[in-house]
Amino acid sequence: MTSYLSIGDFSRATHMTVKTLRHYHEIRLLEPADVDPHTGYRRYAAEQIPTAQVVRRFRDLGMPLEEIRTVLAAEDVATRTQHISMHLCRLEQELGRTRRAVAALHDLLTPPVSEEAPAIELRSVDVVPAAAITATVEAQDVGAWFQGALGELFATLAAQGLRETSHAGGMYADELFTLHRGQATVFVPCNGPLRPLGRVEPLHVPPAELAVIEHCGPPSEVDRAYGALAAYVSRHALAVDGPLREYYLVGQRQTPDSARWRTEVCWPVFRTRGARPAAV
Repeated sequence: MTSYLSIGDFSRATHMTVKTLRHYHEIRLLEPADVDPHTGYRRYAAEQIPTAQVVRRFRDLGMPLEEIRTVLAAEDVATRTQHISMHLCRLEQELGRTRRAVAALHDLLTPPVSEEAPAIELRSVDVVPAAAITATVEAQDVGAWFQGALGELFATLAAQGLRETSHAGGMYADELFTLHRGQATVFVPCNGPLRPLGRVEPLHVPPAELAVIEHCGPPSEVDRAYGALAAYVSRHALAVDGPLREYYLVGQRQTPDSARWRTEVCWPVFRTRGARPAAV
């Protein structure tokens, strides 16, 4: 004969609140063994306690409810293990992001050991033929859009037998920073004529006078390089209208370790004869 527990007793046995048990019933994750059709009282079988404990442990470990449902429904150990491993990978990625955030906060709170100013270069760049993708994007979507566009550019060059002649770059309109929505262009300099394909169009990247600083690390930390560069430009150069530029010296194609990525951040300026970089 099946032994039943009231929802209160089942709550005490599994360390789940009554509210949680009702919710799991509603979403059909953990349904009572019996529901009185007249009173609506829920009753649980003692055999359901191990399943409830598994659900609670997975929730304590941050697993989404839909994924818990998938794990419970798995018909074999291999499938179950695969889903648990996927959640473990997500936790490890979140831990990595947390560690980087902690390191960045420590960096902000700790005075720099060296008093040396960041190296800033004044540079003239000539017009460069390139393959490019341009779109109006939301600031929060720039990272994903950038990676997709860059992959499409490299694939198009390979398909047309063209060679990269320099580092990939990007041009970003002021509105992308001030309004969090604006025009962005990603380009790869290349040799030979490019045939338009999909989003990819030929572009002559215009010449410019630039103040340049190099950022080492992931894109999430590039704001400090922008700040140092803006301070330099405000003191030692005449800023001009035009999109900000970035050149990607080392990125995801070269190494998955974002701490080793290197990006040149470039601010358009008006140079006077004899101008030289100065301390920020």
